[in-house]
Amino acid sequence: MKTKKVLVGLVAGAALIGLAACGNSTSSTTSSSANLSGKIVAGGSTALQPLAQAASTEFMAKNPNVQITVQGGGSGTGLTQVSSGSFQIGNSDIFAEQKSGIDASKLTDNKVAVVGDAAIVNSKNGVSNLTKAQLTDIFTGKVTNWSQVGGSNEKITVIGRTAGSGTRVTFDNTALGGDSELSTEATQDASGSVTKLVAQTPGAISYVAFSYTSDSGIKALKLDGVAPTYANVETNAYPVWSYEHMYTLASKTTAADKAFIKFLASDTADLKKLGYIPVTDMKVTMDSNGKVSK
Repeated sequence: MKTKKVLVGLVAGAALIGLAACGNSTSSTTSSSANLSGKIVAGGSTALQPLAQAASTEFMAKNPNVQITVQGGGSGTGLTQVSSGSFQIGNSDIFAEQKSGIDASKLTDNKVAVVGDAAIVNSKNGVSNLTKAQLTDIFTGKVTNWSQVGGSNEKITVIGRTAGSGTRVTFDNTALGGDSELSTEATQDASGSVTKLVAQTPGAISYVAFSYTSDSGIKALKLDGVAPTYANVETNAYPVWSYEHMYTLASKTTAADKAFIKFLASDTADLKKLGYIPVTDMKVTMDSNGKVSK
C-alpha cells in the first residue's frame, strides 16, 4: 500500500511537471516577440504620424525591450534621414523615386496603408464643392475671392504646405494636375497646424489627409462633385490619394524594424479607426510615376 502511494505520487508529480512544461511551451510561443530589442526612430510624414504613434504604443507594450520614437518633419525629412541612417524607418507619403537626391535602390519600400487628401475650408464657408479647374486657380493665385467660385464676397487665404511635404506633392500632382501652388506667408509644415489655422481663419483653404478632416472648425470639400470618402478612394473615383510608405535602409533593417512595420500594417481595425485605408482594400494600384491601374 505504501509503495502504491509512492507510485501514485510520482505519477501525479510527473503529470504536474508535464503540464507546467506545456504551459511554459505555450507561453514561449505566444511571447516569442519578447526576444525583440533595439531602438527605432520612425519619422517623416505627418499624415502617417497619428497611426505610427498609436501603433508604437501598442507595440512597445507587447515588446518591452524595443524603444520606438515617432517624429514628424515631412516626407522629405523621412526619406533623407532614413537614407543617411539617422532614422531606422522613414515615413513618407511619396515614393522614394519622387524625391530628388534619394537613391531608392538602397531603400526597402513597405506600403503600410493608403491615405486620401482633401481640400479643407473654414466650417463657416458656404462653398462645399470645387472643380479641379477652380481648385487649381485658387492654389495658383488666379482666383482670390470666394465669390468667384460661388461663395460669399470674402478674400481667399491660401495656406500652403512646405516644399518637403509629401502631402503637397500628392496634392499638386493629383488635385492640381501637376501645377505648383503659389508661395504664401501662411505655409505650414504639420497637418495639425494646418487644420488649426484654417479653423481660425475665415476664408482660409488648405488640404490635409482624411485622418485630420474630422478636426473641429473645418470641413472637407467635394472635388468635381465627388466626396472625399474611403470608398471613393478605393476605386480612384476620388483621385487625391497616396500610399503611406515606411522605408528602411536595406542594408540595416533589423528584426525589430520588420516586426513593427508588419504589426502596424496588419492591424486593419486601427487603420480604419484612425482614418487610413488598408492596402488590401484598394481596387486599384499606383506606381511611382503616378499611373493608376485596376
